[in-house]
Amino acid sequence: MVSERDREVLDFEGSWWLFPGPKDRAIREYLEMSATRYYQAVRRLIDDEEAIVYAPMTVLRLRRMRDERLEQIARRTGTKP
Repeated sequence: MVSERDREVLDFEGSWWLFPGPKDRAIREYLEMSATRYYQAVRRLIDDEEAIVYAPMTVLRLRRMRDERLEQIARRTGTKP
């Protein structure tokens, strides 16, 4: 089961643009965690099957963004993702 903290992270990621100001400041103010910890949690949750059950649209969007970044890097470096 996804923890309460993980649900908060997923909920925030699904609607962070509704918070005033820069995203890193909103993370600090609303989640009371550093941006580094937040992004570590997001990276962990991207591949968590329970997270996709809780927030499928958010997790699928994050996976798509990650895959696009990896493809861009692979094209620049001439390697496979």
